[in-house]
Amino acid sequence: QGQLVESGGGLVQAGGSLRLSCAASGRPFSGLARGWFRQAPGKEREFVAAISGSGGTTYYGDSVKNRFTISRDNAKTVYLQMNSLKPEDTAVYYCAAGSIAISTTSAYAYWGQGTQVTVSS
Repeated sequence: QGQLVESGGGLVQAGGSLRLSCAASGRPFSGLARGWFRQAPGKEREFVAAISGSGGTTYYGDSVKNRFTISRDNAKTVYLQMNSLKPEDTAVYYCAAGSIAISTTSAYAYWGQGTQVTVSS
């Protein structure tokens, strides 16, 4: 059974940066697309970014374009570099793995437990 574990969340001031990591273990995730989603209290889970299995194609939600960057350095680890953070970026961030890099949560079969990101104004 595969497992995804997020790390790197924390508290940061507006305008700052954080780098989230998502490490896969327990089964090979090679070739699977990976995505990042976030969920703020009282809101639906929101698409943040996705990267194809090859790493050659990336997608971003409109609210994070030009501020966040998704990347992967091997079959198991994916990163989300978050710059110019805003208070509205505050949420629990989840990584996911699935067959296709799209913005729909149903496309992802594997999910991590999430990591809290809090941006203070």
